[in-house]
Amino acid sequence: MPTLAFHNGQTLTEHGFAPGLCVIVEDGHVAAVVPGGPPTGVEAVDLGGGYLAPGFIDTQVNGGGDVLLNDSTTVEGVRRIAEAHRRFGTTGLLPTLISDDVGVMANAIAAVRDAIEAGVPGVLGIHLEGPYLAEARKGVHDPAKFHTPADDELAMVASLGVGKTLLTVAPERFDAATLQSLVGRGLILAAGHTAADYETMRAGFAAGITGVTHLFNAMTPMESRAPGGVGASLEDPDVWCGLIVDGHHVSDASLRVAMAAKPRGRMMLVTDAMPPVGGEREDFELYGVTMTCRDGLCSTADGTLAGSALDMATAVRNTVHRLGLPLDEACRMASTYPAEFLGLGHELGHIAPGYRADLVALDPDLQVTGTWIDGRA
Repeated sequence: MPTLAFHNGQTLTEHGFAPGLCVIVEDGHVAAVVPGGPPTGVEAVDLGGGYLAPGFIDTQVNGGGDVLLNDSTTVEGVRRIAEAHRRFGTTGLLPTLISDDVGVMANAIAAVRDAIEAGVPGVLGIHLEGPYLAEARKGVHDPAKFHTPADDELAMVASLGVGKTLLTVAPERFDAATLQSLVGRGLILAAGHTAADYETMRAGFAAGITGVTHLFNAMTPMESRAPGGVGASLEDPDVWCGLIVDGHHVSDASLRVAMAAKPRGRMMLVTDAMPPVGGEREDFELYGVTMTCRDGLCSTADGTLAGSALDMATAVRNTVHRLGLPLDEACRMASTYPAEFLGLGHELGHIAPGYRADLVALDPDLQVTGTWIDGRA
């Protein structure tokens, strides 16, 4: 691999975007971040006055490139989803399976395992969103798929063996010992699609749940005398919360209030993306039902939200323009914080010596001009 030198832009550092730096990449890792221009004898990458940030990491990607993981549990399906999202700055993602039959779950896990072993760029693991969820907060999920699993099924869920496995559960479906055993098997747990009250949600956090899947959506709301799942999530300083910043899932004002309530570093951007992202078709099928995406909104005929048509670059722009956050924090919400949530903060999410060269270049209008995974464009 050639040595690369990124220059003539602003680089995200621990203190914000800084001009005048040159990022040297060797053997797929950041070798140095130094002032000045590129040294002689290396391949220079001119950022054109734009921005260089750690590549975006999306922990909830149902589909992309006209592919839905539920319908394409193959290496090629995983590859097409990852390829579709790279053009939007996503250099790491968890292909996400919406609640389905046990056989489909096993096939999806095998496909992701094989994709990682085959070196498909950007695949960090799998997200199983269900089927251990609450019918009262089902969203677009099919409640006929919901159940409480036996131990042999949980062993299958934990069988990826490479990368990360994120499992979204309704905490009320499991006792503390089972949640703790899942964490002991190496799973990362998130609460979502749950009817849990405040006390049950808190108990789930105490038993090892460290994340919340699309905060506000498909969970008990925060009320004056019933804090609910939302209140428990905002109160806990250690729990990471996924936010869908698309103007459809959650009010901008609610998102600003939520971010003000949490310590910095615990809010992360997700897309909940469906097949139209990076694809050519606006419609797709889930459970044999046609879903339609129009003007960024994906829904069923009765108006039920069905994931999103959001990509991570748009999520970053929305966080800046709709929510008023500075660009450096929006980029951290798209890279640094999800890396930490996944336990990968020692190798991803920063531009610093020793870190993997997963990078995204943005122009002054925050449009993606290039992505690199392990130093490869």
